Amino acid sequence: MKIAVLSSHTSSLFWFRMDMMKDFVKKGHTVIALGSEPEAHWKRKFEAHNIDYRQLHVERNGINPLKDLKTLKSLYNFMKKERPDKIFAYQAKTVVYGSIAAKINGISEVYSLIAGLGSIFRGKGLKNNIVKTIMKMEYWVACKCSKKVLFQNHDDKNEFIQNGLIEDEKTVIINGSGVDLEKFKPTPLPEAPAFLFIGRLIKDKGIMEYLDACREVKRRHPEARCLLVGPYDTNPSALKSEELHPYIESGIIEYYGEQSDVRDFIAQCSTFVLPSYHEGTPKTVLEAMAMGRAIITSDAPGCRETVTDGKNGFLVKVKDVQDLINKMEYLVLNQDASRIMGAEGVEVAKEKYDVKRVNKTILKIMALN
Repeated sequence: MKIAVLSSHTSSLFWFRMDMMKDFVKKGHTVIALGSEPEAHWKRKFEAHNIDYRQLHVERNGINPLKDLKTLKSLYNFMKKERPDKIFAYQAKTVVYGSIAAKINGISEVYSLIAGLGSIFRGKGLKNNIVKTIMKMEYWVACKCSKKVLFQNHDDKNEFIQNGLIEDEKTVIINGSGVDLEKFKPTPLPEAPAFLFIGRLIKDKGIMEYLDACREVKRRHPEARCLLVGPYDTNPSALKSEELHPYIESGIIEYYGEQSDVRDFIAQCSTFVLPSYHEGTPKTVLEAMAMGRAIITSDAPGCRETVTDGKNGFLVKVKDVQDLINKMEYLVLNQDASRIMGAEGVEVAKEKYDVKRVNKTILKIMALN
């Protein structure tokens, strides 16, 4: 079969969906990946895995209706020409316009993944509420055009059902993107306590809470390290370089920018921290768990599924810097706890988040196994 995988962010497509697409190829299917970034930069990277890559005209964070119509037209023309047998779409714009374009072209095998609802869906204010109302209408249409809609946590699924966007029988829960346990393996913890945040530098990821907590933890425990890995972003809540610079200059934060391979940085930490406001299922948390790191993350949609509080890490209240400081300091003072929690996390990764199991579930849902 010919399978099209749609995303509005090429980097996410390559790093988060490659294992799934490779499994499609192993089953003998043709895979075409569509993302937002130029073919000149990405085509060879995808071709190395026997996947064709095409650039899609999509603006990930924009709300210009004329540009969105261009996205719809681009997807319509692609599907009219290529006639894919099945479509896997994730991220808001490609879910919405991909499912509509498929419906117009008579393609019924659309599988949409809701990998987190984002800041607009859970935000407040007049402008936000107007955009949210439009988004709900678009998601309702997308769900009608999809054969199955996949969710990575029950909070997001229930949100859709309670808002009348989808019927329960059309939904499926999967355990995130999974983690490659052959690539992410346990490594020894460092001698000194060290914390690590990996993610796009947007405020909804809890980056400001992490920075403020690190400032206080470093003041109390100068021997502790606080690492930060991730790119700046175009999201409306993106952190600006001038906001981060004082933390770097004062030695609170060690900033390493965007990295294509995060394993060396996970190996340098004893605890992984992601105080995000909402997620689908955070892949970086799964990778850190697989490498034997204790986790501190939010008691928030998508995050709370990854941690049993006190077992493989701690859950902290959303936007509560003091709660985060308390949990970080506890692990500075009780380094054996990091080791015990890290070992527990490895078992959770094996039992629940092994990418082979996750992809096997997706293959079954899409009738590709």
